[in-house]
This record gives sequence, C-alpha cells and structure tokens, in this order.
Amino acid sequence: MEKDAYRLFSTLETVPHAHKRAQINTDALCHNYRTLCAHVHASSPHTRPIAVVKADAYGHGAPFCVRALLGAGCDFFAVSCIEEAIAVRRTCNEVGKSADVLILGYTDPSLAPLLQEHALTQTLLSRPYAEALAKQADACGVRLRTHVAVDTGMGRIGFPARTREELASAADDVTAVAALSALDVCGMFTHFANADVNGDEAEAATNRQSARYRALRSKLERRGVAIPFHHVCNSAASVQRTQDAFDGVRLGILLYGAAHALHACLDLRPVMRLSADVVHVQTLPVGETVGYGGRFCADGERRIAVLPIGYADGVPRALRGATLTAHTPSGAYPVPVVGNVCMDQCMIDVTDTDADVGTRVTLFGDTPDQLAALSAYAKTIDYELLCAVSARVTREYRTTL
Repeated sequence: MEKDAYRLFSTLETVPHAHKRAQINTDALCHNYRTLCAHVHASSPHTRPIAVVKADAYGHGAPFCVRALLGAGCDFFAVSCIEEAIAVRRTCNEVGKSADVLILGYTDPSLAPLLQEHALTQTLLSRPYAEALAKQADACGVRLRTHVAVDTGMGRIGFPARTREELASAADDVTAVAALSALDVCGMFTHFANADVNGDEAEAATNRQSARYRALRSKLERRGVAIPFHHVCNSAASVQRTQDAFDGVRLGILLYGAAHALHACLDLRPVMRLSADVVHVQTLPVGETVGYGGRFCADGERRIAVLPIGYADGVPRALRGATLTAHTPSGAYPVPVVGNVCMDQCMIDVTDTDADVGTRVTLFGDTPDQLAALSAYAKTIDYELLCAVSARVTREYRTTL
C-alpha cells in the first residue's frame, strides 16, 4: 500500500509583489564558476570541476542554477541524495545537455533500477553497502557507475583508511568491490574536514588526510586496481591545495560567493540577496518593549519597523541585535534587529532614518561581507543561513542585481 507524501510549502502559490525575496544572480554564479575554474586550471589544466548543487543548490534553487552552470560549460554535478540527482538529470534533459551526476550520500540498494534509468553515479559507503547494491543491480541486469568514498579523517561515511591496519583493510575491500561485475568503480574520493579552517593544526590535519588517501591509492595501483577518477578537494582545498587537485575538484560554497573572507583574493560575487520590505511602522513610547519576552525596551521614543520575515523563512532567532541595511530615498542605513525574531516577522529600529512602509531592507547580498557578518553574529556558518532560506521566500532569478 502506497503512502501519501507531502513536501513542505509545496502548495504555495507564487504571487506578484512579494514582500520578502531571495534574488538570485545567475550571472554572478557563472562568473564565480569561471573564476574558480581559472584558478584551478592555472596549475592543473586537466582537472575537472564538479559543481555541488545539493540542498537545492545551497538554497538558491537547483533547476535555475544547474541551467546556468550548464550554459557556463559545467558537465559534472554532485548532490546528496537520489531525489536531488533525478531532479538535476531532469534539468539536463530539458535543456538537452549531458552531464555526470554523482550522489554523495546513501541510496537504498533497492533503487538500483532508478540509478540506472537516470544514469546516476552512486557513492559506495562501505564494502557491505557495495555488495548489497551489486546484488540488487545484478538481479535487475544493470551495471552501475560508482565512486568509492574513503574516510581519511572526517569520521563520516566511507571505507576507513586512518590507521595502518585500516589502510590494509581498505585496500582489500576496495579491491574486492572493484571486482564486482555489477559495479563500475570509476572514481574514488575523500572529504577534508579542516580545509576551510586557518592555522597550523588544521593544515596538519588536512596533510594527514591527503597522505592517507595517497597511500591507499598507491596500494590499489600496485595491485592493478586502477580507478580512473580521483577527487579530494572541496571549495577551500580547491583554492588552497592545488597539489591535491587530481582529476576533479568539488566546488561548493564558493560557487555561491559565500565563505568569501577565507578567499578574498578571488573576485567572487554574492549570488543571493535576501531582503524584505517594511510593512508597518509605529512609534514606541519610552519604557515599552518589543517582541516575545520583551527583550528590547525603549530607552527613549523609538520608530520600530516590521519586516514580514522570521525564523520560518530562515532568519534565526540568534540574529536579535544584528545589523541589517535599510535602503531609503536618502541613502542606505544600518538598522538593528530589536526584540526576538518571531516565526513570521522581525522588528528593526529605524529611528534615525527616513524608512517607511515599502522600504527595502537587505539581510545579506549587497556586499560580499554581509553574509559572513550575519553568520558570525549568529555563531554559525554561511552554509546554514543560505540553506535555511525556506520555500516561503520567493526566489527571483536575474542576470544582474
């Protein structure tokens, strides 16, 4: 018996005059892709860029981003799950372009026919998983393209290869998996846990992971197990560790112009601008409070504006007190968030500005540093704020902002 499935906010209509919006600049996305490719190819001209478009392209809208990246020459995408992979394949088919699509996470082995139908490449998480997937593929009479994940220090998925004993066992296991007739082991990769962290300790940890990966690769090649495609670099490593570029690099957060503070030397541009319009303004008397818990109390008469965006839209409660930017007829002004962020609204202090109903207020995206500043204020990372922007926020796609 089949069960009904429901996607959050899937029934929402798109209406004109949206008062909260995420404007997506596809020209900026393509610019960032070409900039990162040029940086990598300067020292490793044959390395193939892999655009990571998981989590709906980090909240930017995967169909539109995939179309733009295909137009920029990208022919390899990575996602987290089979649902995302099928959607990417559908977009490729709609525009008549081919591309490899790699699933970085788990897919139930029973879905082997879907992997074959949509020409998807599946990550192998372990030997038992690979054997279960091969059994299903064999029963269906299909041969699946696969990449081996190697755990060199992330402590997540993959064939463990952290100690001498694990390296020996991993070499045995990958050799056995590569011999399974139902699986085409055409790639292998690992994921660096500290590549985006500054400091000697983080660099040493990444060096250890790189050395472990190279040791396993050497063991396999000495056995005659020649895996043709290797990729270990995420966004940060793609910029900082050209010696590890190998056959491919995975371009994720930097594609979207985020985590820019780590790589300010590159001309990367914000792809998303998140903003909302003021829908109400009131004068708050001295001693009165704002929001749940009364966390803001007026020490003088204040003008308080309401934005129709809250934590259900992706604005975390931790942004109480953060600075946003109000764009008024007389200029751009920094304005603080006052009181606790509500589910559907937040309040800002516009006392010293000419802000009024209809004034646009930007949370991030006007400049490269705004997202980083908000992330730091919320004690989180750029990824989380981007991915948190919910389906209630209208996406507007433009070539310029």
